[in-house]
Amino acid sequence: MAKNDQQSFPDIAANAVLLVDVINDLEFEGGKAILEHALPMAERLAALKAKAREAAVPIIYLNDNFGQWRSDFRAVVEQNVNGDVRGQPIAQRLQPESEDYFVLKPKHSGFFGTTLETLLRFLQTRRLVIGGLTTDMCVHFTAMDAYLRDYKVHIPCDGSAASSPAIHEQAIRYMARQLKADTAPVSDVDFP
Repeated sequence: MAKNDQQSFPDIAANAVLLVDVINDLEFEGGKAILEHALPMAERLAALKAKAREAAVPIIYLNDNFGQWRSDFRAVVEQNVNGDVRGQPIAQRLQPESEDYFVLKPKHSGFFGTTLETLLRFLQTRRLVIGGLTTDMCVHFTAMDAYLRDYKVHIPCDGSAASSPAIHEQAIRYMARQLKADTAPVSDVDFP
């Protein structure tokens, strides 16, 4: 992949990893239940990030702005990595690196009202590996919008989390069936 001296990203990337709402304080009703399932997910997503980085695959963080229209992703990261919040261990494990991208999203889907589609078009990306929080909401809506835009979608069955295993499994089965998503686990993800 050719790199321009003024940019830290590849000119073309057939694959991209989307990390949905992993920088999250989890300070809301149900956050404790999500944390229990998200901790093992974070370890697997950290391994996925390392594999993607080795293959020069861009990593894009898609994060809620939590209704803060003057929000700043770096401030959100700082608050979650160094603050006394429930989601701190996940944010610490998955904190972005300088070459990673970030897109703040106002709603559930990473595509709705954001620059994600423009970025992916610039990178000429065709396949998205999507993980994060929560399987049945933001991961699901982002995957749905990716499918509607004709992206090949891979949602590793162990790369996202929900408030319960039953809800998680139901969402994974739905996305495999309806979105034709590859749901092989993180360990099986490859970047050809």
